[in-house]
Amino acid sequence: MTEELFLEKMADILDAEDDVTMDAVLADLEEWDSLSVVSYVAMANTSCGKKVNVKDVREAETIQDLYNLLK
Repeated sequence: MTEELFLEKMADILDAEDDVTMDAVLADLEEWDSLSVVSYVAMANTSCGKKVNVKDVREAETIQDLYNLLK
């Protein structure tokens, strides 16, 4: 998955009004909550065929970290 497509999917997951960037800090995003975590895990599974560990998702600090989990 390209970074551009990933950012589009993350913007949908976060229902973000502003642009989502790779260096965005998850703790600073009001929209990053438990439902977003579940949505991210589902997106990773369906779009990328990856089974990501929820613990790893919770330990991610930036959008880039989440992208790296899909590699």
